[in-house]
Amino acid sequence: MAATEVRDPVRAALESVLEEVRSRTSGEVASYIPELARVDPDPLGVALVSVHGIVHEAGDTDAHFTIQSVSKPFVFALAVDALGLDEVLKHVGVEPSGEPFNAISLEPATGRPLNPMINAGAIVMSSLMAGDTADDKFAAIHSGIQKFAGRDLIVDEAVFTSEATTGDRNRALAYLTLAAGTLGAPVDVATTAYFRQCSISVTARDLATMAATLATGGVNPITRERVISENAARWTSAVMTSCGMYDESGSWLLRVGMPAKSGVGGGIAAELPGQFGIGTFSPRLDAKGNSVRGVAMLEAMSARFELHQLQHRGDPLSPIGSLTRDDDETVASLRGEIFFAGAEEVLARLSPLVSDDGCLVLDFADVTRIGDAAARMFRSAPGVAGRRADGGGEKVVVRDPEGLLGH
Repeated sequence: MAATEVRDPVRAALESVLEEVRSRTSGEVASYIPELARVDPDPLGVALVSVHGIVHEAGDTDAHFTIQSVSKPFVFALAVDALGLDEVLKHVGVEPSGEPFNAISLEPATGRPLNPMINAGAIVMSSLMAGDTADDKFAAIHSGIQKFAGRDLIVDEAVFTSEATTGDRNRALAYLTLAAGTLGAPVDVATTAYFRQCSISVTARDLATMAATLATGGVNPITRERVISENAARWTSAVMTSCGMYDESGSWLLRVGMPAKSGVGGGIAAELPGQFGIGTFSPRLDAKGNSVRGVAMLEAMSARFELHQLQHRGDPLSPIGSLTRDDDETVASLRGEIFFAGAEEVLARLSPLVSDDGCLVLDFADVTRIGDAAARMFRSAPGVAGRRADGGGEKVVVRDPEGLLGH
C-alpha cells in the first residue's frame, strides 16, 4: 500500500486563505517614505503561532520587511512593564482617535496623545524608554522586540535613513508633545529612536511570534522566556483592540474581532488571547494605511474559522462531572479548568445540597487548572472546612490532592 502524504491541515487552511485573497491587487505601497516606495508589492504570506509554540505558515513568510507601526503595541508593553501603567498614562491616553495615524491628536486639557498606536503617542512611548541618548533608548526597544520575536533582528539602515530624512511631520508631532509636557526626552532623541524602531526588519513569522507572546500573557511560546508581565500583555491587547487599526478600528472590531496592529511596511500582527498569534504580510495599502490583502486574510480567517473573540461558542462544559450519594455524603467530582463562571456554577448548583443532615464533598482530583478568583470563591464559600452546628462534622469537605485552591 502506497504511503499517503499527511498534510498539516492548519497550513492547508492558511494556503486556502492566501488563494482567496491573492487576486486582490488594489492599493499602493507606501510612497511617503522613499525607500518603501521601492518595495516589491507582490509578496503574500501568513503565519500562525500557537501558545504552545507550534508554527504554521503559508506563502512568503521568509520575506523581510520593516516593522513600522506594528512595533507600537510592543513598545507600549515594554514601557508599561518598566514604568507602570499609571506613569505611562500621564504621558499618553488610551482612547481611539478616529483619525489617521499621523494626525495631530492631543487632548486639549492634558496635552497627551490620544493613544500609543498613533505616531504622536508612539513617539512619546519611545521617549520614555530607559537611557538618555537615542542609542540608549533604541537599545532598550531593540532588546525588547527581539525577545518578543525570539531571535536577533537587524535594522534596515536604508529605510532608517529614508525615514529620518523625510520625517519632519513626526518631528513636528514630537515638538507639540514636548511643548505640552508629555514627551520624555529631547525631540531629536525621541524621534531618532522611533525612526530606528520602525526600521527593524521582520517577517510574517516574527509578527506571529510577537503576537503569540501577547496571547500567552507575556511569555514567548517558542523560547519560553517571560518578556512582559501578564498585566502589561492584557493592557496592550486591550489598546490594540480599540486603537490598533487607526481610524478603521471600529470596523475591524466588528468584522474581525481580534486585537491587531498594522504597519505601512505591509505587516499586520493579530492575536486571539490564550490561543495564538497571527502575522500577515502584503505591501499594498488601502487609504487608511492598512495592508489590503492582510485585512482581507484576517477577515476571511475570522469568518471561516470562527475566530472573533466575541463569538458565542455554545454552552461551556459543566465543571461538575458527576454527583454520587453515599449514606449522608454527596460527592461532586469536578473536572477541567475552572475560572470565575465555573466556580459560580458549582457553588450555585451545589449549595442547596449542604445541610445538617449530611456533607458535600468537592473532589478536585480531575481539575487541571483553577483561576485565582475561582480559588478564592471556593475558599470563602460558607461551610467550607467548617463544622456543623451540632458538632457532627464538616458541612463541606474539599478533596484537593494537587493543592489547587492554595491557602
